[in-house]
Amino acid sequence: MTASMTDTGNAAQTGQVGQEAAETYERFFVPALFAQWTQPMLDAADVTGEAARILDVGCGTGVLARAAAARLGSAGSTAGVDPNEAMLAVARRTAPTITWHTGRAEALPWNDASFDVVLCQFGLMFFEDREAGLREMVRVLKPGGRLAVAVWASLDRSPGFEDLVQLLERLCGRPAADALRVPFSLGDTGQLAALFRRAGVAGARIETRQGSARFPSLPGWIHTNVRGWAFSDLVDDRQLDALIDEAQRSMARHVDATGAVGFSAPAHLVSARRP
Repeated sequence: MTASMTDTGNAAQTGQVGQEAAETYERFFVPALFAQWTQPMLDAADVTGEAARILDVGCGTGVLARAAAARLGSAGSTAGVDPNEAMLAVARRTAPTITWHTGRAEALPWNDASFDVVLCQFGLMFFEDREAGLREMVRVLKPGGRLAVAVWASLDRSPGFEDLVQLLERLCGRPAADALRVPFSLGDTGQLAALFRRAGVAGARIETRQGSARFPSLPGWIHTNVRGWAFSDLVDDRQLDALIDEAQRSMARHVDATGAVGFSAPAHLVSARRP
């Protein structure tokens, strides 16, 4: 059954993907974008080898939860929660020893004070209610527990994605372009700090860290971004071919001598402790 435009738009805004996109996400997006942030995230939450219970909220295919489990070793336990069954299917296959749960950040299925550390890597932008999600993450933290959240910096600081958004809008329309803008929607640090204050997260510290995006080729990057994300249904095969063709003419500045795509992709790391 083909999703309606409304259903597709909602999925794009909340990061919901199908099985093929989830597999593409793990295979391409994780090494190109997300794996580099796992150790800084664990450091921001002061995760060591000590015994701890860790929860990864909006875990996706589980790259951060896997890194947390590896750092803990046998000293603690790690769980991941995500509303997307396709993402969780990949997570369960990739790391069967981690406990994976289906659930929304706004209604976490745990009692108060259940975890020593709660993490959320590039998921907050997609919550249906961001304040409620943050409140829930604090609720399940033990007193003194640590919270760490990562969001992308503003779109204008990731030049490759900024160019791709403009190209999507020109060739595929505003809905597709807006879907790719969502991951960067919390890039303003003032607004980000205000969100944490409204959610009752006192003393949140925001640190902007430099990162990078790197994909093997320009056509591969365009294909991955369209078919590996939630707005895939907004771009048909003809439009995708046109995107790749135009990108090869207009986005050559992001391609190095080996043919790989690379550009800056900074993020904000927000850390706090529950009183």
